[in-house]
Amino acid sequence: MRKPQNLSCLYANIQALCKEKGITIACLERNTDLGNGVIRKWDKASPQLRTVTAVANYLGVTVDELLAERC
Repeated sequence: MRKPQNLSCLYANIQALCKEKGITIACLERNTDLGNGVIRKWDKASPQLRTVTAVANYLGVTVDELLAERC
């Protein structure tokens, strides 16, 4: 996976989707078998494709939608 130019958008997009669905980031991490605080680190470091895919699937969006720079 190529590194998005603005990784904070990835986190912001996930935050917005969680808010829309009425769940917390912590809940998302638990339900996708990620460790506590893993998603928060994505604003500074590139995540693995399989973890982004798991989050996208759980949120019902594509990986491309998560990586979109709309923040």
